[in-house]
Amino acid sequence: MSSKVTLPGSTIGILGGGQLGRMLTIVAKRMGYRVVSWVGGPDNGPAGLADLIIEDAFDRAEGLARFLDEADVATVEFENIPKPLLETIAAKMPLHPGAEAITIGQHREREKDFLSSNEIPCANYAVVDSVETLKTALAGLPDRGGILKTAEFGYDGKGQLPVTREDDADRIWAEFDAPRAVLEEKIDLAAELSVLVVRGQNGETVTYDPAENIHRDHILDVSIVPARLDRSILDEAEAIALRVAEALNYVGILAVEFFVSGDGRLLVNEMAPRPHNSGHHTIDACETSQFEQQLRAVCGLPLGSPTPMRPVVMLNLLGDVWVDSEGSPDWPSILAMPGTTLHLYGKAEARRGRKMGHLNLTAETIEEAIALQNRSRELLKIPPLK
Repeated sequence: MSSKVTLPGSTIGILGGGQLGRMLTIVAKRMGYRVVSWVGGPDNGPAGLADLIIEDAFDRAEGLARFLDEADVATVEFENIPKPLLETIAAKMPLHPGAEAITIGQHREREKDFLSSNEIPCANYAVVDSVETLKTALAGLPDRGGILKTAEFGYDGKGQLPVTREDDADRIWAEFDAPRAVLEEKIDLAAELSVLVVRGQNGETVTYDPAENIHRDHILDVSIVPARLDRSILDEAEAIALRVAEALNYVGILAVEFFVSGDGRLLVNEMAPRPHNSGHHTIDACETSQFEQQLRAVCGLPLGSPTPMRPVVMLNLLGDVWVDSEGSPDWPSILAMPGTTLHLYGKAEARRGRKMGHLNLTAETIEEAIALQNRSRELLKIPPLK
């Protein structure tokens, strides 16, 4: 596979207007690129660093015409972009990752079918499209039950409902309000991991060390690198992530999230065809950040080194931090701690559960980094790490 090199001075087109696009924009401008960000609606702050912001909805011809006129190469910072739009853009300019990879990653049913057809381990599942298929799927659940998930538009625990064999299928389907869903077995969860794999236009690949992830209220709370799990599990996770990228013929950075089950299984939970929350630690703790890797891959440049420089904990900062402090959090006390780096996303309004920024806490050992994040939690009134 040959590479089409897009050199500094060119314009990177980003579909989406959130924090991932913002951090990609920071890297792109540092490396001499222009950025046009098509946000698909009113910009709420993060896209403000781009050279040009297009606020037209994604179904507006005017927005498409302007994006095609401005950008030299395109990428996405979130996956819920209409497939016809992705295909139209890909016909006019390089789009990395490609439309097929993005649309698989935006739809749980397609994602599970892709994993299953490529013999990549994932939780047992059934596709549900009616109350009758739900009844059949519920009857096949193990004793610990399952999770009913919408096929589309689910993230951070949204569109998910725990269920058991004994539940009333008619009531559940009437209240779930989705035309299609996936019913997965409930995993006896021992740990969660994610692996960032980068694949260039020429097939070159690199992986970052797996991150150990801990969630709170279905939202990522912290990522710990190096992960505190057996090396054999981490090596297997990296190998599976590479298989996923190859099967997708992927270009760009891909996050593959894993469950480690209590009975020893390593299962792919989800894929994200873009930079990922669990990769934010790479900005301060690795030789090349996930955002620079995305830019390098999209532009056909050699991939950077993913080598970690220091142990790190990434702590998500949700809007609760602002609400609970009744204003601005105590940043001076936070930044007085060694090895602490603050990243805020420029969002106009803080709301509970909304991702507003993150802290990267680096130290000589992972135990010291965890201690720093524990102290940060105290100062910011975040509940203790479980």
